[in-house]
Amino acid sequence: MPKIAFIGAGSFEFTRRLVRDILTFPALEGSTVALMDINEERLFFAKKAIEKIIAAGNYPAKVLATKDRVEALKGADGVVCTILVGGVQVWRSDIEIPKKYGVDINVGDTRGPAGIFRALRTIPVMLDICKDIEHYCPEAIFLNYTNPMAMLCRAMQSESKVKVTGLCHSVQGTAEMLAKWIGAPMEEITYLCAGINHQAWFLEFKRNGKDVYPLIKEAVKRPEIYNEEQVRNEMFLHLDYYATESSGHNSEYNAWFRKRADLIEKYCRHSTGWNPGEYAFILKEYLKREHTWKSEIKKWLEEPSIDLKRGKEYAANIFNATIGDGTLYEFNGNVRNFGLIDNLPEGCCVEVPVITSKRGFSPIHVGSLPPQLAILNNISARCEELAVDGAISGDPRMIFHSICFDPLTSAVLSLAEIEKMVKEMFEANKNQLPQFKHFW
Repeated sequence: MPKIAFIGAGSFEFTRRLVRDILTFPALEGSTVALMDINEERLFFAKKAIEKIIAAGNYPAKVLATKDRVEALKGADGVVCTILVGGVQVWRSDIEIPKKYGVDINVGDTRGPAGIFRALRTIPVMLDICKDIEHYCPEAIFLNYTNPMAMLCRAMQSESKVKVTGLCHSVQGTAEMLAKWIGAPMEEITYLCAGINHQAWFLEFKRNGKDVYPLIKEAVKRPEIYNEEQVRNEMFLHLDYYATESSGHNSEYNAWFRKRADLIEKYCRHSTGWNPGEYAFILKEYLKREHTWKSEIKKWLEEPSIDLKRGKEYAANIFNATIGDGTLYEFNGNVRNFGLIDNLPEGCCVEVPVITSKRGFSPIHVGSLPPQLAILNNISARCEELAVDGAISGDPRMIFHSICFDPLTSAVLSLAEIEKMVKEMFEANKNQLPQFKHFW
């Protein structure tokens, strides 16, 4: 039976849901689930949770918990990564330093100054994980859920031979949201979605083979729906295609919504959907969970019954296709752009449909994006390319240049101001960035 390793298993909610999904497949129900985390207390509770799932489903699975990454990876057929490097306090500096200079970031885990510095801290760790996979389980399928997705995947896919892709639930989540807005059941919906992570586009959205974009456009005119996703709905009404990921995230990835206080107030503080709050709200929730996670886990463990129904994350289906019964599966994954999207940079990380099977990953050629979408994606993709090259080479000048052209940053700051901000961010992160020590 397969062995599936979870690196960063202390991410309790995610680990619990993914293991639940994996064990629903007969070919995977006897898997050995290897949990690895550097936090011993979180690891303890993660193990208890998986044991509860195994008992509830009467699965012949086994679970082991370890702080030793090598032990978790030895002989693994599949690997899942959900790590966070640096913790909440370092993440705060990613947001608060740019904000001091006028760059008002909301989440900061994907791109821009905050996302790039998160990538600088995380890329060396991810490449170390890849080295271990190459040595201890070279044929393993590696599924990454850690952000910033595009930059991490681009680094791993260029610097290692590991079979890795990155997964994000924004594609299927947005598809369900759009289907609900027009009153259509998901089983009648088909779509084609492609672009870059957190800013892919629904190039087609059909119900029973018929284009329903006109219905979505009518739905968005209703105040209750417009207000649910104000930023994304504005982008849709003006760019003609719907973007993946929430308004809170997407407001950071362009120059239109966060460069002035009045625009932030108008578009970014009153959405009623997921992630309506600004940074202060999100930080409060993060810090709150630092104190409440243990009681929440204990409460879940004490509940007499649990729901074992499979969820909608991609991971379990991918593992079933590759190391399970071999059933073909299509998902939107993060892979390098070699002949996939014609008008995005060659070799950058794109998010496109991928067919997975016993042969591994087979990305689908999409063609060209509509030009107005390609312009926006190109700016971010090229900034990400420069940031990854800088992270790997340890060249801070490349990092500065990658932030110079970030749409939001460049809409707010001069080049001299950006340089000053980047130097301050390097100083705040210097203990986390060993690859830059010879420059600073």
